[in-house]
Amino acid sequence: MRSWAAPTIPELPGVGPELRIHDTATGQVRATSPGPTARMYVCGITPYDSTHMGHAMTYVTFDLVNRVWRDAGHEVRYVQNVTDIDDPLLVRAAEVGGDWQEIAATETLRFRQDMTALEVIPPTEYVGAVEAIPLVAEAVLALRTRGAVYDVDGDTYFSVTADPHFGEVSHLDPTQMRQLNAEGGGDPERPGKKEPADCRLWQTERPGEPAWHTSLGLGRPGWHIECTAIALHHLGMGFDIQGGGSDLIFPHHEMCAAQAHVLTGQWPYAQSYVHVGMVGLDGEKMSKSRGNLVFVSALRDAGVDPMAIRLALLAHSYRGEWEWTAEGLARAVSRLGDWRDAVSAPTGPPAARVLAEVRERLADDLDAPGALAAVDRWAAQAVTAAGDDPQAPTLVAQTVQALLGVRLTTGS
Repeated sequence: MRSWAAPTIPELPGVGPELRIHDTATGQVRATSPGPTARMYVCGITPYDSTHMGHAMTYVTFDLVNRVWRDAGHEVRYVQNVTDIDDPLLVRAAEVGGDWQEIAATETLRFRQDMTALEVIPPTEYVGAVEAIPLVAEAVLALRTRGAVYDVDGDTYFSVTADPHFGEVSHLDPTQMRQLNAEGGGDPERPGKKEPADCRLWQTERPGEPAWHTSLGLGRPGWHIECTAIALHHLGMGFDIQGGGSDLIFPHHEMCAAQAHVLTGQWPYAQSYVHVGMVGLDGEKMSKSRGNLVFVSALRDAGVDPMAIRLALLAHSYRGEWEWTAEGLARAVSRLGDWRDAVSAPTGPPAARVLAEVRERLADDLDAPGALAAVDRWAAQAVTAAGDDPQAPTLVAQTVQALLGVRLTTGS
């Protein structure tokens, strides 16, 4: 599957510090320690609707990870999937009377356009669930040989008891797991299942639904095994970061880890599990079911500068839950204008400290608000005290573009 064009990333003087980031599995902020190539898997969209601010916050967050790693001297191998076949997509097609494939293609294109506008570095591998079906079938067959699957009315399920590490990502009790499983599209109460948490790996053909011929028979993949198969194929076990929204901790990331452990006999699946807090609107998490969505494409169509959208996202800690507001966007528009005014001057205050502070803040658990504050201080000083360094405005503009992904100059 085609991703999108890469943004320009200016080269900065020196090398940034190594990233420290919060790991859900341990509950601690830990140093990442990639080799020459840092490996990251971030769960992608199910393309049944447009990119909303919750999605944007997630992908901008892991774009920061990508940028910090690159600034520290690493190559980055970044893999992201697209769940271009799943129940929500079929439900959407039925609601609008459309073709599920056309909806998936349209919304995936819109997502690529949104990511391009937001200056998000594209994945090294961008893989659709449909194109990964052979990988999924291979993984399910391997799990079967390990005695980790069973059938319920023709569907194939993964037995969570096959993995002695199950539960070590989310640390939830069985009652919490059952509730989140049901809320996350699972079927904990289905008759014939051995454990409520067991997840469907392969769904046999249903009347009127798409299905593919594989060594497993005619059917389609379950959700969790899709990401497991793609991540193992492109990254291998023990990659550096498994990322996504906090709503993916359980069941999705717990299941991916469990399946991978059984498939490979190795531990851990990922060195760190990094999760982004939910973005709300009017007191509720943004979601299609609530109808409280603010779309990136709609704001762009209304003439909002994508760099202001990105700044509005970066003004919040990635781990916290927060609400999108018109006031927050207005502050971002004002901040963008102030920064652009400051770097357009022929000279400015010395800027080496700005680069150091932005690097320091981002390496410390992606403290984007702290990084923005460092640039704010320089921009305010540029207005009130001017400065005589002709290189300073360029260095600040390059720092902001390379590390925060915000373009302050045109044509760059």
